[in-house]
Amino acid sequence: MISPLAYVDPAAKLGKNVTVQPFAYIEGDVEIGDDCVIMSGAHILNGTRMGRKNTVHHGAVLASVPQDFHYEGEDSQLFIGDENDIRENVVVARATHKEGGTRIGNGNFLMDGTHLCHDVHIGNHCVLGIRSMVAGESCVDDCTILSSNVIVQQHCHIGSWVLIQSGCRISKDVPPYVIMAGNPVQYHGINATVLQHQNQVTDRVLRHIVNTYRLVYQGNFSIQDAVLKIQDQIPMSDEIHNIVNFIKNSKGIVK
Repeated sequence: MISPLAYVDPAAKLGKNVTVQPFAYIEGDVEIGDDCVIMSGAHILNGTRMGRKNTVHHGAVLASVPQDFHYEGEDSQLFIGDENDIRENVVVARATHKEGGTRIGNGNFLMDGTHLCHDVHIGNHCVLGIRSMVAGESCVDDCTILSSNVIVQQHCHIGSWVLIQSGCRISKDVPPYVIMAGNPVQYHGINATVLQHQNQVTDRVLRHIVNTYRLVYQGNFSIQDAVLKIQDQIPMSDEIHNIVNFIKNSKGIVK
């Protein structure tokens, strides 16, 4: 149902069973999939491409103009997957350039006041806490939790199954499966409770992950030497390969 008190540009493409509440605002270059709910006061701006069963709460702004000095008015886009819950006052910018894209995957929960800048990539099943902010061209992989008031600076990569505790400022990459806390941010162990609760890893593999990060964070080695020791000493699994490849491809991890 589309409220007569909402503004929906005639050029916008809405799927089946889309609910648009009073005083929502939807521009013309917008695509919204089936069974979405757009609540009062939400703004869905040009460039939004939204999948199915998303809920956009009061005061959220999607595909805002990027706050980037390199932006020159290009018709860039924001891509949103399925079954995301985008809470009050969330702001998500579209990409700086037409060939790029800000991307949000499936099943994410963006809490009140979250701000995602241009060209950010969010994976699947992530939780972004109240007032968290992810700066331009950063990436957050699947199943990661940013607690409230976390700031991720530009060009950072956050691995999968990470927990970053409240108030942290992240200026380097964060490898998979870890907990980060404090200011300055530091390694605080493995995200074992979540990994075990979700049955993602066996106890044996969990011990291997612990030993891997003991070499990275508690051994007196360079990152390069730690990687060599991991490959030499730790039995390989998908999880250990993921850690090694992440570190090898990173421009620098939180240490």
